[in-house]
Amino acid sequence: MSRYRSITLRELAEQQVRFAPQAVRHKQILQAEEFLLAMNGCSEFAFGDVCHRVTGYRPDTSSQVAISSADLAHDLRCFVEDLSDSLDVSADELTEPVLTVQEVSEKFNVSAKTVDRWRDRGLASRRVRVNGRKRVVIPKSTLDRFVAVHQDKIERGRSFNQMSEAEREQIVLQARELASAGMGLTEVSRQLGARLGRATETVRYTLRDYDKLHPENAIFPKTGDQMSAEHQHLMFDLHEKGVSVPDLARRFSRSKPVVHSILAEVRVKRLKATPIDFMDSDEFRMPDADKIIRASAPDYDDVKGGKRVPSGLPAYLTELYMVPLLNKPQEQHYFRLMNYLKCQALELQKTLNVKRSSARAARKMETLLDDANRVKNMLTRSNLRLVVSIAKRHLKPGVNFFELVSDGNMSLIRAIEKFDYARGNKFSTYASWAIMKNYARSVPAEHTRLDRFRTGYEEVFYDSRDSRGNAFAEELVNKAQRDAIMEILEELNGRERKVISCRFGLSKGSEPETLEQVGTRLGVTKERVRQIEVRTLEKLRRIAQRKQVDIPGI
Repeated sequence: MSRYRSITLRELAEQQVRFAPQAVRHKQILQAEEFLLAMNGCSEFAFGDVCHRVTGYRPDTSSQVAISSADLAHDLRCFVEDLSDSLDVSADELTEPVLTVQEVSEKFNVSAKTVDRWRDRGLASRRVRVNGRKRVVIPKSTLDRFVAVHQDKIERGRSFNQMSEAEREQIVLQARELASAGMGLTEVSRQLGARLGRATETVRYTLRDYDKLHPENAIFPKTGDQMSAEHQHLMFDLHEKGVSVPDLARRFSRSKPVVHSILAEVRVKRLKATPIDFMDSDEFRMPDADKIIRASAPDYDDVKGGKRVPSGLPAYLTELYMVPLLNKPQEQHYFRLMNYLKCQALELQKTLNVKRSSARAARKMETLLDDANRVKNMLTRSNLRLVVSIAKRHLKPGVNFFELVSDGNMSLIRAIEKFDYARGNKFSTYASWAIMKNYARSVPAEHTRLDRFRTGYEEVFYDSRDSRGNAFAEELVNKAQRDAIMEILEELNGRERKVISCRFGLSKGSEPETLEQVGTRLGVTKERVRQIEVRTLEKLRRIAQRKQVDIPGI
């Protein structure tokens, strides 16, 4: 009896089934059916009035409990079925003909679900034995009275099967168009129902029946219960690259809710498979660990952070001096923070479940790993100068310096992951030994590898002239030419300097622009930009000749 919507009516039905005599139960069935037909017009009823109408007595408790008309119609129908089921009579013992739900649906040319909706809205039904089995039946007199009172419901139910072939064809065509845009069955049914003035369920059943009858041309084809793992990961990768969910739904023939579910599942699977290695510490389990460890880092050491950049260095080495060195308190802070973030991510990883994990937990774990990776990158950049200084000591003839630096950088990254800050050592000591140990293996191994492919003609290459020149010298020449160009640009007016800078990409980080792009930037035509460029280049030539500066291209 858990299907009741009202607890008080459920308790009343249980009491009557247990204690009321058969004759009383039969009388209550008739009174409940009469009440169902006469309850139109009221929005709610007091339980005391309902109990009095059905059983003939008014309870002392719960008499003022209000029951809505919709819930009452549903529960009174359940009340009649339970009492008739307890009488255990056959259809032949009743004094009037009865019809099954299927027979009622055939009589009025409606679906069985429509008849079930009529039952929920007040069509009383009973449970009796039909051919030895308990069946739900509707007495003919009850059905006739319901039809007379609810003629509008009957006509509305009939309209489902009275849909013309033209209307069905229109629904199918429009549904196919919406489905191609990535919408699922529910959304398509809702939109078409509102557009065509039909019930959502009517449109849904029409589309389902069409797909059942035409599986080879179905609007919503069955693509299988489970998408392959390869396609799931492909969908996730496309989404990470910026492909929207509607586009994915259309491309993989899935509804948008299914796409969201697959993306969440793949995200959790990847997070579960992510290896998380960190150096554990008792500090991570302190009561106020989060507040202490996530606090602001100590200040930089001005002496180490303000070291002068040596002149004549390549661009890569010059960039290394832009990142200040860390002092020991800062190293301790950042290594503690990186390992603490990884520890928290590992705890979250243990709670993830592919089927039931929340999106919030997955996002939090991703955020922790991203934050830990940012700290790791910062530690790497702050110690790249250490790799260069050690690589210089291992530089030999025939060994490329930047290959040594690249190999040392990999050792540095591994050292950052394995450094135990809790022992109190300075990281540069630990990293130096790790890098030198790696060079002790890799440098001889590289010489051995080269010896295997030595042919005896290397002397020809060593004696031949290298036309590429010295990279350091070329860098110095380029820098001198740039300084000369920037110096003579100072003698131009604002518009001339802007045109030349944009046309030749002289600003840092910029690319050369076309005449049209420069004109759009300055608000003039591209012909005007060309005239300014020609005049300015001639002016630059005169300035370069006067200053005796040799600049290629001018």
